[in-house]
Amino acid sequence: MEGHTSRRVGLGRLLALVAVLACAGFGFLAWQHYYPVRDVADWQHRVLIDRLPVVSALAADGQGGVFASLELKHGKGRILQIGSDGSRRTVKDGLSKLDGMIRYRGGIAYSQEAGEAPVRWWHGDRDEVLFPGRDVEELATDGHFLYAIEDRPQHARLLRFDPDKGEVRVLRRDLEVAEGVAVCPDGRVFYLEKKRGWVKQLRDDGNDSIVAQGLNEPGFLMCDRAGLWITEDATHLARLLLVDAAGRLQTILSHLRSAQTILPFGEHRYLLAEQGRDRILEITR
Repeated sequence: MEGHTSRRVGLGRLLALVAVLACAGFGFLAWQHYYPVRDVADWQHRVLIDRLPVVSALAADGQGGVFASLELKHGKGRILQIGSDGSRRTVKDGLSKLDGMIRYRGGIAYSQEAGEAPVRWWHGDRDEVLFPGRDVEELATDGHFLYAIEDRPQHARLLRFDPDKGEVRVLRRDLEVAEGVAVCPDGRVFYLEKKRGWVKQLRDDGNDSIVAQGLNEPGFLMCDRAGLWITEDATHLARLLLVDAAGRLQTILSHLRSAQTILPFGEHRYLLAEQGRDRILEITR
């Protein structure tokens, strides 16, 4: 009887331990999911717009509102126009994984991370193909050239489109999961490789320099007078980062979930698409 009793006690302790570990695991996942976004002292944030499934790309609509893409697959994706009064309307649908969207030459250039889908230019009632690509993600422009980058496991490319000649030049090739590209007001160009966790500055001599590394799945870039902004696309513990003019890497927001596009939206004001929580945050200083 003692042997049976000991085995029962041992089994009970084992089951109790398993239960404790399971609760701890679920508790950790819940903490990651519900822990609120944190900002640094000089910056504040608030939820501006919610209930946006798989929100990804943002672009100003020129009327005080914003275009927001819902990055759904299989032709279910669409672009919403969200007014300053909160009104919403679908302005384009039938899309698949629309990831890149930027104001360009009086309209909107956009890309779909869906195989051979080309980069397109939507202006007025026209929607034209600009150039072909493969799994194109972010777009950027210096006002003339349009830059695009491909999100592919390997053999991804950084592209530059010349609208005057209608030609595409391959600036870099054989990149790995290259999701983000940005052009600064002074003309500098930056791009990232998500798998490698780094951001590089494009240089004419081909010796591109690393400006940030050891990042947690970096996804999107944007450059303005404040510096180079980087969002992390990690499903948990993602950050909004800023490389300032002195080259210092600062954390602006932490505990994000799948941060996507950051968009300047006024003086010291930005909009950030937080895909993991289906919402857009407003960030002010």
